[in-house]
Amino acid sequence: MNSCLYKANVVHYRLSPREHFFQYRIFLFYLDLDEIDGLNRRLRLLSRNRFNLFNFRDRDHLQLPAEKPDTSKDIRQHLTDYLLTQNITIGKGRIQLLTNCCTLGYQFNPVSFYFCYDEQGHPLCSVVEVGNTFREMKPYFMGRDTLQGQKFRRRMPKYFYVSPFIDMDTHFDFSLDIPNDRLRIRIDDHDAEGNRFFISTLTGNRRRLNDANLLRYFFSIPLITLKVIGLIHWEALRLWWKRIPFHKKDAHRDMQRGAYREYKI
Repeated sequence: MNSCLYKANVVHYRLSPREHFFQYRIFLFYLDLDEIDGLNRRLRLLSRNRFNLFNFRDRDHLQLPAEKPDTSKDIRQHLTDYLLTQNITIGKGRIQLLTNCCTLGYQFNPVSFYFCYDEQGHPLCSVVEVGNTFREMKPYFMGRDTLQGQKFRRRMPKYFYVSPFIDMDTHFDFSLDIPNDRLRIRIDDHDAEGNRFFISTLTGNRRRLNDANLLRYFFSIPLITLKVIGLIHWEALRLWWKRIPFHKKDAHRDMQRGAYREYKI
């Protein structure tokens, strides 16, 4: 089985205009998209599109913009459609998704990561699915040309409202190790002049995906999706207290480009 869990640690370190540091423990699902239905049958605590302790919901993830969402397709079909817009035909290649699952009916994912393989099992591309508290989403694509060994590396414009304490005309610098026994992901933020001002890391260790571990992590790291959204607002309050410059969502609407499920102000 390719699917597993990662018990991980998240670190956020702001370098300017004032230093600010915090870290917290989480766990994440690393799912082979072709195994989800089997997991749904085998595990008591994980379901697909059905209420449970943990529930993988296809609608929580990437879909091409449309007037009416196409609920007839699952996440693999939606991602395949997106990859075609990037001139990638994945065929029967494996797709792994690193993400949170809906917990007791509540879901929030600040970021999810797709790692895609060709039909021969070689790394093909990665897609970073960034979300915000307005339920918007934006994908960032990294093709095989960005692969350095077993790591995808690319710097690209953000142009997305992620935080009121970060400008939209900044750049993400992605460094994504393909997950194995260890999880190593780093995303740096650079300002318009190229200066790094924010560091995010996600590191962890692989764990078996079974009911025993799901129950263990539910109690040791309870209500994970609520914890994430709660920490986002708590840290926002701390940043406001430190008088970090605040940017309203509608202040630079022209700089938000390529957002899916765009929130109408």
